[in-house]
Amino acid sequence: MPPPSPPQPEDRLVRAIGPWALGANAVNNTVGAGIFVLPALVAAILGPAAILAYLMCGFAMALVLTCFIEIGTLVRRSGGAVAYVEEAFGPLVGFLAWVLYGLTASLVAQSALITVLFDTVAAVFPALAHGFPRALGIAALLGVLAAVNIRGIRHGMGVAVTATVAKLVPLLSLVAAGLLVMNWNELAWTGWPPAAKLGEASLLLMLAFSGAEVALTPSGEIRDPARTVPRAMFGATTCFILLYLALQIVSQGILGPQLAEETRAPLAAVAGKIVPGFGRGLILVCTAISILGTVSSGIVTLPRAIFLAAENGMIPAKLASVHPRYRTPHYAILTAAVLFFTLAVSGTFRPLAIFSSVSRLLIYATVCLGALRLRLTREPVPGAFRAPGGPLIPILAAASVMWLLHYSTWRQIVPLSMTAALALGYYLLRRRKGTP
Repeated sequence: MPPPSPPQPEDRLVRAIGPWALGANAVNNTVGAGIFVLPALVAAILGPAAILAYLMCGFAMALVLTCFIEIGTLVRRSGGAVAYVEEAFGPLVGFLAWVLYGLTASLVAQSALITVLFDTVAAVFPALAHGFPRALGIAALLGVLAAVNIRGIRHGMGVAVTATVAKLVPLLSLVAAGLLVMNWNELAWTGWPPAAKLGEASLLLMLAFSGAEVALTPSGEIRDPARTVPRAMFGATTCFILLYLALQIVSQGILGPQLAEETRAPLAAVAGKIVPGFGRGLILVCTAISILGTVSSGIVTLPRAIFLAAENGMIPAKLASVHPRYRTPHYAILTAAVLFFTLAVSGTFRPLAIFSSVSRLLIYATVCLGALRLRLTREPVPGAFRAPGGPLIPILAAASVMWLLHYSTWRQIVPLSMTAALALGYYLLRRRKGTP
């Protein structure tokens, strides 16, 4: 009789994430600070034809997330996109994905949001604008979020779900009110915009559309992934695509040509037109809540990426420790909080914001190709989701992402290549020293 299999790392964690929590966290990760700013920036590039960029990004993200869903029903350990890439292409590619996406891109993006959050709050409490009070406020926020998440994944997900509801109610109210008073003639546009302009706007807009896949990072804590992942992720994808389309339509219909000039807070300007005085303040509060919700989700997801790398032996094994009582990766959570704090108070990450978007798109393409590889090399798993059309969806998804990457510049490509080269050197050094 063969000996029992040793317990897997994910077996030490609690599978407590159901479809509602996973779907809400996916929406929470996607509907962040970007949607409060990008409608004006995209309109400045394409004018009333900005809706085309939304349709392009929505189509691309629907294809990409379908690939994530297919792999997500097969891979049951923590790590999300990083674990999926490793499953399809092996540990080297998986480690590069961890550096470029699981660590660097997520860390930079979330730290940038913390800075934007405190910039927003400083408008009401000027003492938080700079110096020691600001650093103390950032430390207090991250300390509370870390403590909540160490207590258990249910608590961390509860914060994310609450923040999702708090940010969606004002946005949906803005859409409902705007549809009643907007000027539909402002949506008219003539002629197809140049491909270069459409590509430029779409690459910029992907900052707002990306993020739903981050909810899959705690894969080892998702309950019944074969059922939970498809239901939650398809629902979340539909939700944020429709919401984004509606917000752009309402913004264009209310502000018209003025939308392209409201580059600081276009949705607040829309709300101010609908409800003078009160509306603008409400959306600014909504912006702060939205960013807070996304940051709270980052404290859930980044530690799981750190936990995965520690389990693989690429960083100190202590970071793969699980709290004996709460069964959460407590050292990984504390490490993530310290990293967030360090970048958020330094301010050196701002030029890297677009780097986060480009590196994320690169991992999207790799996951799509990984879905195709696993489909061709493995037998179907009973009960697992398989996208219709055979290899068509993974191929279309990878092609759409590569089309967007085509419009990136050397300013984004060079730091990305340098980071990948450093990660490769580190990996080879660890392997040479005998690290598994």
